[in-house]
Amino acid sequence: MEENIFHLQYAIDTFYFLVCGALVMWMAAGFSMLEAGLVRAKNTTEILTKNVSLFAISCIMYLVCGYAIMYDGGLFLSGIQNVDVASTLGEFAEREGGFEGGSIYSGASDFFFQVVFVATAMSIVSGAVAERMKLWAFLGFAVVMTGFIYPMEGAWTWNGDDVFGLYNLGELGFSDFAGSGIVHMAGAAAALAGVILLGARKGKYGPNGEVRAIPGANLPLATLGMFILWMGWFGFNGGSVLKLGDIANANSVAMVFLNTNAAAAAGLVAALILGRILFGKADLTMALNGALAGLVAITAEPSTPSALGASIIGAIGGIIVVFSIVGLDKLKIDDPVGAISVHGVVGLWGLLAVPFTNDGVSFVGQIIGALTIFVWVFVASLIVWGILKAVIGLRVTEEEEYEGVDLSECGMEAYPEFVGGNK
Repeated sequence: MEENIFHLQYAIDTFYFLVCGALVMWMAAGFSMLEAGLVRAKNTTEILTKNVSLFAISCIMYLVCGYAIMYDGGLFLSGIQNVDVASTLGEFAEREGGFEGGSIYSGASDFFFQVVFVATAMSIVSGAVAERMKLWAFLGFAVVMTGFIYPMEGAWTWNGDDVFGLYNLGELGFSDFAGSGIVHMAGAAAALAGVILLGARKGKYGPNGEVRAIPGANLPLATLGMFILWMGWFGFNGGSVLKLGDIANANSVAMVFLNTNAAAAAGLVAALILGRILFGKADLTMALNGALAGLVAITAEPSTPSALGASIIGAIGGIIVVFSIVGLDKLKIDDPVGAISVHGVVGLWGLLAVPFTNDGVSFVGQIIGALTIFVWVFVASLIVWGILKAVIGLRVTEEEEYEGVDLSECGMEAYPEFVGGNK
């Protein structure tokens, strides 16, 4: 009987991991559609090429070395192993709490769930550097980001390794349930480093510093992308519970789903209302980013807040993202899709909100953890971007940017029947 329970729990937890991983993988489609909708038509093919390519590169690099660096401290794949049924059954039988206390799932399912998180972090970079970066410079950075930069900070956080042998973030009271900092702020830090070296798009800022709006080509597509991301986030946060096969964790998963949805809804409404107050209109792009901001904010701890608490956290994220997008524009940091604000600034808010609902987490630990992640990813990314700039260059020519990077980088347009119609 006990062995049958073990097999059933193993099957349920493994299947749950795989389904949640598939939902997170589907977020790649969400990022693709969101970014394709928020760039100009002449840059659509290139942004889609970046998104499909970065996903494939992430999967390969994390398989080759990223997973081993993050969880085994090695340089090559060595840690993907399935549970040995006999030995693990004996271990669980001896445990005082029986099967309630541990997670048991296939090692391959753990890898699959982790690798789609890596791709998510890299997807954040794509939109921020859109419309003026060389395709191959971006893909070169993706190799290093997914194979080394992200796995290192992941090892210091989710694997609990010491940071350069100096301190352990977990022991300092740092907690990031599903990755507001580890995934989202890390991706934003890498994006910020690239944007600083890349510079703004031509025509984005006037001679007197005024900000000029550059509308996206396809807002229905951007809206579809937001809804795909919203849906995928249930796997992102829900899968981070790590198991489903007992009553306590099943209840936790349900609460995580509820809070994730509540935070997104509150973030969208808050951003929509604030946009109306600031701009006099209902700004769809701010509403879309408000929903994503609510999702990023709750990702650091979706299991402990009440539904009301999650709504408040998400609403604050929606307010922050509007002010952040406006503020970064004033600083002439050109981010076509608002990725740095959504994932970076709001990611930090998500980390700082955790101690309000989780007594085991400290503000000091969250701040040190956030600084560690940001400084490591930003500096490492700045170095890699700098090397790429010196070797092959980061930016397309002014003429290529005017004509659209679809033609110069990919040799085709997404909407060929409208050639020259949206410069």
